[in-house]
Amino acid sequence: MSDNTISRNKAMTKFDQHDSVWLFGYGSLIFKADFPFIERRPAHIVGWSRRFWQGSHDHRGTVQAPGRVVTLIQDEGATCAGMAYLITPEVFDHLDYREKNGYLRLSTDIIFEDHSSAEGLIYIATEENAAFLGPAPERDIARQIAKAEGPSGRNADYLLGLAVALRELGKEDAHVFEIERHLQLLNAINQDAE
Repeated sequence: MSDNTISRNKAMTKFDQHDSVWLFGYGSLIFKADFPFIERRPAHIVGWSRRFWQGSHDHRGTVQAPGRVVTLIQDEGATCAGMAYLITPEVFDHLDYREKNGYLRLSTDIIFEDHSSAEGLIYIATEENAAFLGPAPERDIARQIAKAEGPSGRNADYLLGLAVALRELGKEDAHVFEIERHLQLLNAINQDAE
């Protein structure tokens, strides 16, 4: 089930009067910046782990066959690597639409590679949203991703794009890379069967 959060995100006005604000991306925002930005810098946040636990009914799947995309779960002591973009508040409408399926705008401390930090913006789909799928074994997540496709393309392309982007940043993510490994095994089995 989808969970349209556009109106709830418009009510988050904390950064509306700022000339610019940092946005932290940890999923497709790392490799698909389809919005104008002033600056882009590798960064991370603390206390969160990336997980393929959010359903995608509008981008990488459908209502009948949802895909899986990443969200963040609280994880004390964890570090989540990603990409920070300096944007203007005019970009919020685009981002609110892009992240409308269960993601809420929240503020967070973003830490850059030079150890400086800034308060910024992040979109997180919490377990309370109707599209949240929750945990599953990485092999089962890979099977679901292998079958899913939506208006934004194949769910597998999202997973593979994220894995490539993390490697380009020089960052490890055991959860993402294990799902990628299972997807590659599924693809090899399917090719052998043809």
